[in-house]
Amino acid sequence: MNGPTTILPDTPENRELSANIHPSGWINPEPAGRYNLVVIGGGTAGLISAAGAAGLGAKVALIESHLLGGDCLNVGCVPSKALIRASRALFDARNSSEFGVRGGPGLNFDFEAAMERMRRLRAGISRHDSAHRFRDELGVDVFIGHGSFAGPDCVEVDGKRLYFKKAALCTGARAAAPPIQGLSEAGYLTNETVFSLTKLPPRLAVIGAGPVGCELAQAFARFGSRVTLIETAPRILGREDGDAAETVRSALARDGIVLQLGANILGVEMRGRDKVLRLEQNGQTLDVVADEILVGIGRTPNVEGLELEKAGIGHDQSGVKVGDTLQTTNPNVYAAGDICSPFKFTHTADAMARILIANALFMGRQKTSGLTIPWCTYTDPEIAHVGMYEQGAKEKGIDVTTLTVPLSEIDRAVIDGETEGFARVHLFKGTDRILGATIVARHAGEMIGEFSLAITNGLGISAIGKTIHPYPTQVEVIKRLADAYNRTRLTPFTKKVLGSWLKWQRR
Repeated sequence: MNGPTTILPDTPENRELSANIHPSGWINPEPAGRYNLVVIGGGTAGLISAAGAAGLGAKVALIESHLLGGDCLNVGCVPSKALIRASRALFDARNSSEFGVRGGPGLNFDFEAAMERMRRLRAGISRHDSAHRFRDELGVDVFIGHGSFAGPDCVEVDGKRLYFKKAALCTGARAAAPPIQGLSEAGYLTNETVFSLTKLPPRLAVIGAGPVGCELAQAFARFGSRVTLIETAPRILGREDGDAAETVRSALARDGIVLQLGANILGVEMRGRDKVLRLEQNGQTLDVVADEILVGIGRTPNVEGLELEKAGIGHDQSGVKVGDTLQTTNPNVYAAGDICSPFKFTHTADAMARILIANALFMGRQKTSGLTIPWCTYTDPEIAHVGMYEQGAKEKGIDVTTLTVPLSEIDRAVIDGETEGFARVHLFKGTDRILGATIVARHAGEMIGEFSLAITNGLGISAIGKTIHPYPTQVEVIKRLADAYNRTRLTPFTKKVLGSWLKWQRR
């Protein structure tokens, strides 16, 4: 029988969450003779694999040692975007004088209420991932406990052995921590603990200016924390388009965040109740004093304790080794999601799980290399990207035509007061073939799908140009890129020929 799990803080919302995703008193079922699919890990990849396979008639077992729903529901996408939305609402209220709204900087804000809203929404969403739903509605045998391989076709959990025809490894990843002297002793937050806060930290130091660091730094700065964002690289969001990253950097600075870029952290120490980070930057040392430290430097795959060697499953520090079809070195075991993918996004885990079902259960040969994967950093403005960057294309010897349209040229962006950003597309030179695209806009994540659709289906930017977009909308910026491409086709020779034809018509 499963024991109680307390999710902090111990509130009615979190008790509801726990009852759904790690129910107290849960009794694991007796294993079936042999399962079509045993899924280890109840995050996005595992849940999609289990639900999809069961829906197609497979006998499925799902094993989760901690919280169903994984990072996305519990400590990732859902809680972070709830806080980002609250911080955006506060920012808008305090900066809407041009619209006639009289709020101003003195507007009251209740951090505890924002956190309560996040917990309430998370608990409501958790019903979709609940143990009872998977057992009672989907017909999945749900096991709460630690699962590990007992052989090439067997997994053990709670003292019971589950034999399988195929298995899916979906144990995900966890927050990584840098080896900084004194950091552990001082204590720090990660995305796995920051959402348990009940009080706003007056001073917050954020280590790592990747997506997680930038998103949460901006949210807490807007709530009122004095935030210092520390990054060893000379710029934030190092893998993104340089102009896009610079736009976000300016926005973070505008929100009062102190950026310490190109800084090495020499160590952390406690001075009374203060957490002091000693930095080295440009040959000089300086101290950053904080009440809390948030670490957001990346993720480490969860492979410990799985006894992968007993099943002949190869792995390294990057995670479980898989081929293009998601098959591991054990031909009967597949993997999906953060445990094996360099693209640690919920939507990627979802897409990989669908490939896993087809390949593991129905002898499919679908390949992950065929996926077109967009992503978004949910700062304000957001950065959304899909496909190749210009530099990456050039490194592969591909000649590129790059077109950019600023949002300041889009009527709806002007009307909304959201002109900060741009849309950019990279084309295979001499054609309308889309290699990649970046959008920087307040709702860029909602806009990038049109480029994803085009790339996935082999549609050039000319197809976008032929598509009517409603006016006025910010997504019209994509149509403007298509118009810009069409203008590149109007060469001096073409224009001369057309002019001659029109002149002849006037006779």
